[in-house]
Amino acid sequence: MKAALNRNSYFRESGSLLYSYLICLPLLLLYELLIQISQPDAEYLIRISVDAWFKAIFSVLGFNALSITLLIAALAGVYILWRDRHRLKSVKKRYFLLMLAEALLYAILLAILISGIVQSLLMISAQNSLEELPKLQLLALSLGAGLYEELFFRVILVSLLVWIFGTFLTKKWMAYASAVIVAALCFSYVHYVGEFGDPFTIGSFLFRFLFGLALNLIYVIRGFGMAAWTHAIYDILVIMTI
Repeated sequence: MKAALNRNSYFRESGSLLYSYLICLPLLLLYELLIQISQPDAEYLIRISVDAWFKAIFSVLGFNALSITLLIAALAGVYILWRDRHRLKSVKKRYFLLMLAEALLYAILLAILISGIVQSLLMISAQNSLEELPKLQLLALSLGAGLYEELFFRVILVSLLVWIFGTFLTKKWMAYASAVIVAALCFSYVHYVGEFGDPFTIGSFLFRFLFGLALNLIYVIRGFGMAAWTHAIYDILVIMTI
């Protein structure tokens, strides 16, 4: 009985906004630090596309992009910590290790299952389109992808689509299902857009759609922190094999 209660407590607490913020904060700090270290002489820093979108908006508005990013993260932290101040004393450090282990498990399962599905359906392998970048830079981009792509495609896009579909679909599960599918299509499609977009192939599109679909489900069921670290760890596993 006690083990069941502890398990229920872990899944309930680790999916909360408080735990998501605390476990994702290192992603932001390490990403920004490694971006600077891995590209010390670059005139223009190579960043994750979603991060570049946000920073471009900040620059147009006349803000220092990095400073305003860190300020927004700090203000969000102040709000979350204040809102959940009564729970801070009960934050369990071991939950963060369990969350990382859970994210690692999801990342490995996704790498195996989705690759297998793509190969079974199309009889081809999903092609990896990573450029020949230094490993440290790839590590930075992996962390950034986990943070910024999950923030945009899961927290913002999925939540927005759930609200939109919820206005005319009578069943709540239908709104969530529609949002999860449409957001996954958008996630896959955006990788082929723009000057630095990848060449389109059916295999890579299907792989990214299924990957996005899985991350959407992880976000809806387990929260932002779990989705962000699953994505980041998956990308790290990929760069370890190239």
